[in-house]
Amino acid sequence: MKPKRIFIIRHGLSEGNVDKTIYSKKPDYAVNLTDKGVEQALEAGQKIKDIIGFTDYGVYYSPYFRSRQTMEYAIKNLGTAFCKFQKEDPRIREQEYSGKLRLLDEDTFEKEISNYGKFFYRLDGGESAADGFDRVSDFIGTMHRDFKKTDFPENCLIFGHGMINRLLIMKFFHFTVEEFETWKNPRNGEVYIMELGIDNKYKLLSTIPKHESPYGWKYSLNN
Repeated sequence: MKPKRIFIIRHGLSEGNVDKTIYSKKPDYAVNLTDKGVEQALEAGQKIKDIIGFTDYGVYYSPYFRSRQTMEYAIKNLGTAFCKFQKEDPRIREQEYSGKLRLLDEDTFEKEISNYGKFFYRLDGGESAADGFDRVSDFIGTMHRDFKKTDFPENCLIFGHGMINRLLIMKFFHFTVEEFETWKNPRNGEVYIMELGIDNKYKLLSTIPKHESPYGWKYSLNN
């Protein structure tokens, strides 16, 4: 059965969020949460607990350390006794970057893709958001098959990453590329909430912060 609610959670503040030079010492998947990130993970768990109370839930999570740690701290506040499954899924891992790009400062990184757009631009040595969309789409197909199980829990939690979480929302609600380009990244520890309506369709209860698309390319029949 479909879960009543789906929560999509970004990992807490990581070592890489505060010091990009960490990527010269550790591979991306091994970057850990900071103390602040642990606090954010606990807060995310409490926020979800305030909504679902003492009801069952299942978990999908990215294998990257910071996402797994966020999951483990969050469910401490939810109560592990109510967790019906925990499934690691590499398809919801972080968008892949080359080591060189990981070390660039934010302004320089943005200039790398400002004339193309984040969705289609393929990172040198990494992948585009469009590549991530393909694996997210496959993951959602698996999740829908899981929903058909009669014992699927009332709540579903997905612990992922900034770009991947936006792609999950894009795919789930059929948003366009142009709409995706206007979305800001979720904050560390931010929780997106989806709820099943009486029409058996999900509604996005969370508001995704937006900005003006910086790329300037607009579709027109006159192009």
